[in-house]
Amino acid sequence: MSYELTGKLIAKSDTVQRTATFKTREFVIEKTEDIGGRLITNYAKFQCVQDKTSMPDRFSIGETVKVHFNIKGSKWEKNGQVNYITNLDAWRMETINLQQEEPVTTANDYTPGEIPSSVAGDDLPF
Repeated sequence: MSYELTGKLIAKSDTVQRTATFKTREFVIEKTEDIGGRLITNYAKFQCVQDKTSMPDRFSIGETVKVHFNIKGSKWEKNGQVNYITNLDAWRMETINLQQEEPVTTANDYTPGEIPSSVAGDDLPF
């Protein structure tokens, strides 16, 4: 299952070569929401792996982006201690232009200029 998050890119790390055949890179997105009249800011750290490690290079710090990602979890045991690790694996990023409104799609889809059937007829309130 994939997820998406839109927010401001605030940090990009260098690519780290973990093994001879595996590399990762991290970046951070800041997401501020109005929850009950209070502004709450959260920071989500994502990782890119393998051929996706160059993906953040196309974006500037401070730019608003949409990140598409998967949640990956693993169990790690060492010296009798169990630890669980969760990663947000980013696989796509795109620029969000806040000055341009996206078209709104509704359940009652109709052609612009056409009167929707829900308001057509003699029962108009005017």
